[in-house]
Amino acid sequence: MRSISFYKTASGRCPVEEYMDTLSDTQITKITWVLKLVRETRNISTKYFKKLVKTDDIWEVRIGVGKNNFRVLGFKHNKELIILTNSFQKKTQKTPRGEIKLAEKRKKDYLSRR
Repeated sequence: MRSISFYKTASGRCPVEEYMDTLSDTQITKITWVLKLVRETRNISTKYFKKLVKTDDIWEVRIGVGKNNFRVLGFKHNKELIILTNSFQKKTQKTPRGEIKLAEKRKKDYLSRR
């Protein structure tokens, strides 16, 4: 079983939690279900969790709620720990480059403070 943690800034803010606080109960229920699947399933389908190509080892948790698509980006640390860095509602076919860069920046920050 994997462990999932949320990235926290040096000042203690948690961007993923802050974003999720803006979502509906239905959206949160589905996101929680997918995160549980990622945590507990050894060989998870790329429908829910996949590595993004041409990134600094950034992974994407993929959630669909009705017509809305949400993504939570993060990275693997010590094989069984996933650190989630940022989340957003996906509105285009490709994952926005700015979101990937933000995940990479937060990964570097996290690792530099360890």
